[in-house]
Amino acid sequence: MTALEAMYPHAQCELNHTNALELLVAVMLSAQSTDAAVNKVTKRLFETYKDVDDYIAVPLKTLEDDIKRIGLYKNKARHIKATAKAIKDRHQGKVPDTQAALEALPGVGRKTANVVLSVWYEVPRIAVDTHVERVSKRLKLAYNPDSTLKVEEKLMRKFPRHKWSQLHHQMIFFGRYHCTARKPNCEACPLISWCRYPNI
Repeated sequence: MTALEAMYPHAQCELNHTNALELLVAVMLSAQSTDAAVNKVTKRLFETYKDVDDYIAVPLKTLEDDIKRIGLYKNKARHIKATAKAIKDRHQGKVPDTQAALEALPGVGRKTANVVLSVWYEVPRIAVDTHVERVSKRLKLAYNPDSTLKVEEKLMRKFPRHKWSQLHHQMIFFGRYHCTARKPNCEACPLISWCRYPNI
């Protein structure tokens, strides 16, 4: 989509991180939350927790308190601790770099695995979050009833592999800053001729 490339040529992950573990934790925290909210929490979190051993050692209640500004913080804290232990036990403390191994971690689903693979390990992936799903369906790249997996499969078929990761970020930026859920900027949209939004 050349229009998206023109609008967001430098689109990239907006979750702050300096290593694979930080990225994984940030993405786990981002479920049903905004990147901006996650970044506020992880600023202090990543100063405190440097490796999987730190997450394993901390009492669950303490970790909950450290992330309680994020929605679903109790479940997320439990998953983060369990994932840290799994990474240490199964992967010598290193965040795995395969889809199957990532998805086998507690609390890590396909979207989270795709983000880690794409952003940190530079494996071409399209992670379908709420923005990618909404944009795909509005622009007739997928049908409204399609699951997130179906949307991902359709996007991978429609676009060349080497563009997947960048397209993923461009679609997120488009959905986050232009084609928003409630008040999309249709008047200034270069893709309006493709859009089924008025009929949704």
